[in-house]
Amino acid sequence: MRSFVYAFHGLCFAIKSQHNLLIHLSMVFLVVVVGMFFTLSQNEWIVVTLSIGLVISTEIINTAIEELVDMIHPNKHPNAGRIKDLAAGAVLVSAIAAAVAGLIIFVPKIIIWIGN
Repeated sequence: MRSFVYAFHGLCFAIKSQHNLLIHLSMVFLVVVVGMFFTLSQNEWIVVTLSIGLVISTEIINTAIEELVDMIHPNKHPNAGRIKDLAAGAVLVSAIAAAVAGLIIFVPKIIIWIGN
């Protein structure tokens, strides 16, 4: 049970300290509302859920890496910056993949909705 408490503390820290995570969570809210509006299929919800989990997870891992790098090397260092950039790149890749999945799912539905 303690593991869940610690994990929840980590999640709360990430939400409170990371502006980008708040942006991602805002997008989650928007996607869920739009998904309900268009009554996504079970498979579409699976893709959306996995995409959300991927982006949020990579953002939290990025935060953990940044915290660790700052703890180990608080002064600016090219290698420390490179490590942070790599972690941020992982978030970018997951966000792009999620956006592409979202476009594949939602654009046809939006086009049909506009046409009606």
